[in-house]
Amino acid sequence: MAATGSTDQHALLRKTMGLWDVVLFNIAAVLGPRWIARAAHNGESSLTLWVLAAFLFFLPTALIIVELSSRYPHEGGIYVWTKEAFGDFHGFVAGWCYWVYTLLYFPGLLTASVAMSAYIGGAGSAWLADNKTYIIAASIVTLLLAAGLNLVGLNIGKWLQNAGGVGTYVPLVMLLMIAGVVWMRFGTQNAIDPHKLMPKFDLDTVNFWSGIAFAFTGMELVCSMSEEVKDTRRTMRRAIYISGILIAVIYILGTVAVLSLINPAAVNTQNGVFQAITHGSTLMGVAWIGVIAALMVTAGNAGGVGATVAGVSRIPFVVGIDRYLPAAFGKLHPTWRTPYVAILVQAALSAAVLVLANLNETISGAYEVLINATIIVYFIPFMYMYAAAIKLAYRPDRDSDPHVALVPGGKVGIWLAGALGLLVTAVSIVLSLVPSADVTDKSGYFLKVFGGTVVSVSIGLTLYFRGKLSKAASAIG
Repeated sequence: MAATGSTDQHALLRKTMGLWDVVLFNIAAVLGPRWIARAAHNGESSLTLWVLAAFLFFLPTALIIVELSSRYPHEGGIYVWTKEAFGDFHGFVAGWCYWVYTLLYFPGLLTASVAMSAYIGGAGSAWLADNKTYIIAASIVTLLLAAGLNLVGLNIGKWLQNAGGVGTYVPLVMLLMIAGVVWMRFGTQNAIDPHKLMPKFDLDTVNFWSGIAFAFTGMELVCSMSEEVKDTRRTMRRAIYISGILIAVIYILGTVAVLSLINPAAVNTQNGVFQAITHGSTLMGVAWIGVIAALMVTAGNAGGVGATVAGVSRIPFVVGIDRYLPAAFGKLHPTWRTPYVAILVQAALSAAVLVLANLNETISGAYEVLINATIIVYFIPFMYMYAAAIKLAYRPDRDSDPHVALVPGGKVGIWLAGALGLLVTAVSIVLSLVPSADVTDKSGYFLKVFGGTVVSVSIGLTLYFRGKLSKAASAIG
């Protein structure tokens, strides 16, 4: 099947991203200090979960993304791959869920981001991290900034993503250095108990397991922009491997560093990394380091939002070209050549969800609702991706192109990688329905997470059949 949509619209896209643009984009899209904070709050057992997730989920997922992106280097990513394997309907469901997840993902990411930014003013302004008015207002401002920069063009917006990659990774390296210096000068502040490495099986922590898997997702995002990457196949392959190794290592070592500085029970699930940096830098007599780290991660999180805006907006753009969404989604701005309608709608709806999620809920509880609703909607297209990889592996042209990077091991390798991905995502979806101790309204939690998922998918199906009828009428006319 050829690339979806109008050739004219695709031809207008600019190839602006090189190898390190993609590497930093991946780091901005995947790596999140908030996941290290959640892992440290869960305790020593998170270290075991990080390692298991890296080998049983992250590695097979990366291998599958490399194969699919090199076999089908078209704008649209998961939407295109699913459509190739299962047809228009399933392609739409995968693409719709992938787009809708951002409406839930942005508020969760923004909530954590602005909570971390409270540490820019040092310990004296840390109280803002629990101030709902500040959280909501600062989140909306950050969302508008990210949307605005990507609206004027990826050649401009990519610098926000690049700053995001650097701004996310460097402070975590600073955390490792601080933890090392504190350990050498003052000894460990919190002894890590090796007997607690075995994961817990209680209801208050079990839904965190799905968060560990979710923390490793995002590599597929840049594939939605394949036609805007220079030397697409080679660049994608190298960038995914480089960024994958960097991300897995920093997640594990970053969690060790936080645990060595703060007791797990005291770690805030949103800004725990900065609790650790502030505590360690204060012990060292260099509290200003915490301010620098907070500034960098604030920029890094803005880059993460920018990366998601840039990548996911290409899904409704391609679906709009295919006319299963209103045709306006398939339009590029005449000057900036960006899918401006998709970006603007995305920003407006995300802001609305941010406000609604915080009604009648604590900041921590709202954060948990957003994270777990996000996981369910997001992992639906992931299940499609793994199944598509297996089905497309049986096409006779799989081995015909020497430029394609295939999953090692032939059919056995693709089945193993796909089955592991399907298993982890299915389990993660189920565990996401279990509320954690931070959620105050546990019955309302289920209704928000499950009900929100059903409603969002139903809206997508309504739009699909509307678009299908419109296409049929046009063909007859």
